[in-house]
Amino acid sequence: MSYCRFQYQNVARYGLIEKVRGVETITRTLATAPRSWSELEGAERCDLPLGEARLLSPVEPSKVVCIGRNYREHAIELKHPIPTEPLIFLKPPSSVIGIGDNIRRPHTLSQRVDHEGELGVVIGKRCYRLRPGDDVRPYVLGYTCVNDVTARDLQEKDGQWTRAKGFDTFCPVGPVVAADLDPWKGVSVQTRVNGQLRQNGTTVDFLFPLDVLVHFISQVMTLEPGDLIATGTPAGVGPLQPGDSVEITVEGVGTLKNPVLNLE
Repeated sequence: MSYCRFQYQNVARYGLIEKVRGVETITRTLATAPRSWSELEGAERCDLPLGEARLLSPVEPSKVVCIGRNYREHAIELKHPIPTEPLIFLKPPSSVIGIGDNIRRPHTLSQRVDHEGELGVVIGKRCYRLRPGDDVRPYVLGYTCVNDVTARDLQEKDGQWTRAKGFDTFCPVGPVVAADLDPWKGVSVQTRVNGQLRQNGTTVDFLFPLDVLVHFISQVMTLEPGDLIATGTPAGVGPLQPGDSVEITVEGVGTLKNPVLNLE
């Protein structure tokens, strides 16, 4: 089961995706972001083949909470220490773009902009100060692809990550939000640049599994419906150049593809 956000008669709407006569089709549509799958299933009827829809980012989060160094080999490749507890940072909502939108390299400010393919987690229920033993699954609406684009040289220069991670277009998300994933059992995360495989990881290699992440974040801040957690990137990050095409593929979700160009 999955949903998308799409342009419909010049208005952004959310749509439930189902197979109709073998074709992926938007069968139900909502004007506002869903908080549950039952809300989507009871929504207004629609009959639009997914391939004919202009897809937008499937989320409009109040915040994007990211996890740094959640794969041991990624920390090692950047010569960073292995964290002993989750390392969290924020990307602004203005960094979010959808499938097919341009990643704009701020080439006058940064000489190295990297891809970071990740599993994204979409929150469906308000979540604050979970208690030990609380199940995080009721708070998760679904999963998506995220590219945590990073100005690597600015990250090293600044010593904190807001500028390096926060440029407009530095958080591609999509193409859809899917329900039927189990990060605890393992979901593959891959990145390709111009068709060449750059990253190939699985969520079973998380240093901190999803339940630990949600519990940890909820002690600091309230997670609101629609918020996005980017769970960390596997080893293999590398630079993007103008003219490149970068694809993030998450098993069970699909492929998020974006072109890269220089900011004018």
